[in-house]
Amino acid sequence: MRLSLAFAAALALTACEQAPEADLDRPETAREFPRAHRPVSELGRYSVATEQTRDDRNEAATVMDLAAMRPGMTVADIGAGDGYYTVRLAERVGAQGRVLAQDIDENALRRLGSRVENERLDNVSIKLGAEDDPRLPEDSFDRVFMVHMYHEVSEPYAFLWRLRPALREGGQVIVVDIDRPTDQHGIPPELLFCEFNALGYRLVEFVRKPELAGYYAQFVVAGPRPEPRDIVPCRQQGSYNGKTPH
Repeated sequence: MRLSLAFAAALALTACEQAPEADLDRPETAREFPRAHRPVSELGRYSVATEQTRDDRNEAATVMDLAAMRPGMTVADIGAGDGYYTVRLAERVGAQGRVLAQDIDENALRRLGSRVENERLDNVSIKLGAEDDPRLPEDSFDRVFMVHMYHEVSEPYAFLWRLRPALREGGQVIVVDIDRPTDQHGIPPELLFCEFNALGYRLVEFVRKPELAGYYAQFVVAGPRPEPRDIVPCRQQGSYNGKTPH
């Protein structure tokens, strides 16, 4: 089901000024950015499904088709984990394309490194990221994928701010997630839209499909990147009822 992009303007969210509070529990590099007013899912405590199950429902192919992936593209797989998307993106972009697989879990990256070596994926490189910084090279990517991981980003405003320069002109950010609370390994779409909008991204596609067991959202850069002090964080009005506005 494709939803009209017009509803993004009627988000059930309000912007709020960040209340003063101690930031000692946050990375020092994130403290100039506002704190996210939402809980965060624990890392590594949730598995979407086995790779075979995901292939049986045609997940990766569906996402790559929606993202208009083609040979020769350069893409980043953020939160790559054991590499379900990494290996499939590598095949789609081909020998002339490049895939950067990034994660903040060093053990996951070691496992992925072994997989990349065993499968001889010469167009894949691996990079360690941080919770508030994807650490991507500037002006490098046609697509950045964040699949079933954005709800684990504890510093979304710093993270998305530092992600923007990595996109090439016309580059896009792809998010696949589940419509449920952020501490239950998902994120309500209207909250996702608000956080991206706060950093100057614009929603260009939103799709719900059974192949995804969730939703697909696609963003482009629109407008200037705000100064960290000018970012207005998002807060939901009332309690979330699990339904996306139409």
